[in-house]
This record gives sequence, structure tokens and C-alpha cells, in this order.
Amino acid sequence: MKPAFGPVAHGALKIGTRGSALARRQTELVAQALQRIDPAIAFTTQIIRTQGDEAVDVDFSQLPTQGVFVRGIEAALITGEVDLAVHSYKDVPSTQPPGLVIAAVLPRDDPRDALVARDGLTLDQLPEGASVGTGSPRRQTLLRKARPDLSIRSLRGNVDTRLRRVAEGDLDAVVLAAAGLARLGRKAEATELLDPSRFVPAVGQGIIAIEARSDSPEAELLRRLDDPDTRACALAERAVALTIEAGCQTPFGAYAHIIGGRLKLTAFLDRGDDRDLILAEDEADQADAVELGNEIGRKLLAASNRGVD
Repeated sequence: MKPAFGPVAHGALKIGTRGSALARRQTELVAQALQRIDPAIAFTTQIIRTQGDEAVDVDFSQLPTQGVFVRGIEAALITGEVDLAVHSYKDVPSTQPPGLVIAAVLPRDDPRDALVARDGLTLDQLPEGASVGTGSPRRQTLLRKARPDLSIRSLRGNVDTRLRRVAEGDLDAVVLAAAGLARLGRKAEATELLDPSRFVPAVGQGIIAIEARSDSPEAELLRRLDDPDTRACALAERAVALTIEAGCQTPFGAYAHIIGGRLKLTAFLDRGDDRDLILAEDEADQADAVELGNEIGRKLLAASNRGVD
């Protein structure tokens, strides 16, 4: 069968990705989805070490605010070193370099955060002073609000590294994305899947995004994989981030989901003091996803007394 996307039929598609087991698995899922469109499509994978991978021992607070796991792969995409890039959407900055587009998002997997704790404990069951590891300011904030008595430890590394810290007794628990555990066949190790209404997920969590050059035949092909419900949710969540000018260090979360054909969006922002988190939620038609996200963002800013320029 002749591939359905013209110029790239002359060689294998080059997919850029990070080298972790999770990134490789996500790339496999994208390749499988493309081959369901056209079994004749061939692939090669190019592993690209990003700034975030190089600085694995550096705390997130010491890294640039945007794109540490993405920009290196995007640079290879821009130069034509790779034809498309596979990302965890939660790692993709709110703005993209000119000439690139998120051509497709796959159907969203579980958006929740997962707790993996010793002895099968849940978050409420962890003893006073228990050590919980995460490098995410969002997760750190939510953990402190839910359990001020816990000892929150900064933690980086791939999924296996973080889980090993619990297995070896260095930490009592870690928090990571349920979707990542599931993709690696390790979701059964979660001792609690945290309620997204209480533990609001990161923007784009659970979504695999595929990026391409906007004028390329690959972008046209990838649009056939795009899941419209997932895209509407992602657009709403990312609009909140853009409106509040959130960076990687902003303690903030946004989660959209579709109920009865309506898009419901919930978001929170930590104002950086001991007061309660700022929460906002609303709903709209899917076609109004961006406007909904903008409105929620404005509500968060207004409540934080930061105003809107």
C-alpha cells in the first residue's frame, strides 16, 4: 500500500523524543496510532537529551521557567533533524516557536495524580511527618494544603528512580502522574489515585501531544489522529496558563473534562501565603474552550489581587 502522505513516503519518519522509558513508550503509542492509519509507514526514533535531562541533579527552581524537557526536541524539529516530536503535553510551554504546531493530541489517559506509598497507605493514612517526594510546585502546594504535617522532599528523576526511593525506604511516598504509571504497566503500584477535584492536575496531564512543522506533510497526516474532545480540554487548560502567565514554578493547576457535552473547567492558584488556595470553575460549550480558559484565568488573577494588564 502506498503511504497516504506523499513526500515522507521516500523514507522512514524520524520521531524525536526523550530517552526515558516513559518517553519511549509514548513514542511507541504514537507509532502504533499512525500505523493504524497506514501500515506502510516506517519509523526511526531519535533520542534527544533536553536541558531537563542534562540537569537531572538540579532542582526545578534553578532551571528556566519554560520548556526544559521540550525546547531541545523542538530545535531538532525546526532544523529538519526529525520530522515530528512526541511530548507529554504537560511539559509543553504555553507558547510555541514560530513554524511549529501541535498537530495532534491522542485521547487523554487518566489525568489524575497517583500516590505510591509504603505499606499500601493513602494520603490521609500517612503518619505525621511522613516524607513525600515530588519536584512539582503544584504537587508540593497541594500536599501542604492537604497535609501540613508532612515532610515534602524535592525529587526528580524518571518513574523508576522515584518509585525506587519508596521501595528502598528513602521516602514514605511519592506523587506522580497516573497516566505515566499506566503506560509503563505499573499503575497497580499506586496506593491512591487522587481525586482531581481535591488534587487538581497539571495542565495537559495524561495527554500525549505530537508536534510537527506547521507546513509539513507530517502535520497534515497527524491531524487525522487528533482527538477533538481532548484538544478542547487542553485548549481550555492552556488558556488559563497563558492568561495568568504561569511558568514551571507557578503553583497552579487546571483540569477540564466533558460532562453531558459541556466542557467543565476547574483551576487553582496559590497566592503564596498561608491563606486558602484560589479556586475558580465554570463551564461552556466545547467550541468556547479558549474563552472559558481565559475567563477562569482572569478570575484567578482578580482573586489574587494581581490584576490583568
